[in-house]
Amino acid sequence: MQLIAGDPVEYLDGDTIVEVDHPAVRALAGELRAAHPDDVDFARAAYEWIRDRIRHSVDAQDPRITLTAGEVLDAGVGLCFAKSHLLVAVARAGGVPAGLCYQQLTDGGEPFLHGLVAVHLEGRWHRQDPRGNRTGIDAQFRLGQEQLAYPIAEGSPSLDLPEVRVHPSPNVIAALRGARDALELCRTGLPTTP
Repeated sequence: MQLIAGDPVEYLDGDTIVEVDHPAVRALAGELRAAHPDDVDFARAAYEWIRDRIRHSVDAQDPRITLTAGEVLDAGVGLCFAKSHLLVAVARAGGVPAGLCYQQLTDGGEPFLHGLVAVHLEGRWHRQDPRGNRTGIDAQFRLGQEQLAYPIAEGSPSLDLPEVRVHPSPNVIAALRGARDALELCRTGLPTTP
């Protein structure tokens, strides 16, 4: 799939959700960057740290809502969107351009969004899925050939949305800000479009 993105330089600054300048985000990026000076190694380390150390709300059965990079890092838990906000913030704080991507998935009912990240390395964009692994899900950091939590088969009604966004989807922000329980949000109210 061909991703649609702007100039990689546009994907280095933060905002109120992707908190590049949050002290804890900066500290984590600095720690990972010191141990991994190569951009690819740093991006892989950031990805694996967030995938493996920040629990997915559903897997952890944790109803807390987190949205901003700092909230996710502090709570140690988040939905796919929130984990993606943190990964983008850490990557950008470490000097690697990163943006937000979405898939529109369906489990036979209404479609719903799933949040991903794209990092710009070796001259191109590569999607990564920091959701977190469990039985049936084996997302890995890969350049070239994706290994996402939810690969979309040809002919599936699910869609890979090609846009790499600088900022999170307004619909995602509204859904998370309007929710009181992450588990309930997953059952009844995930956004359907970015």
